[in-house]
Amino acid sequence: MAELKAALTGVGVVLPSLRVDPVTGASDEPFALVALGRCNVGTAQKLTAVLRACGGTGEGGGA
Repeated sequence: MAELKAALTGVGVVLPSLRVDPVTGASDEPFALVALGRCNVGTAQKLTAVLRACGGTGEGGGA
């Protein structure tokens, strides 16, 4: 989790609610879910810009 937070902070994106989901983190499942949390519009726009700069086109039609 610290690596993700550091990477996001390094490109100017701060997700204040970033955390490991406590329910899946405490379960026997091999991979806990990461709660990216809520952010304001400015942070969402910054995240979009960073992803596009890394080659994301925004046309993947993902979930």
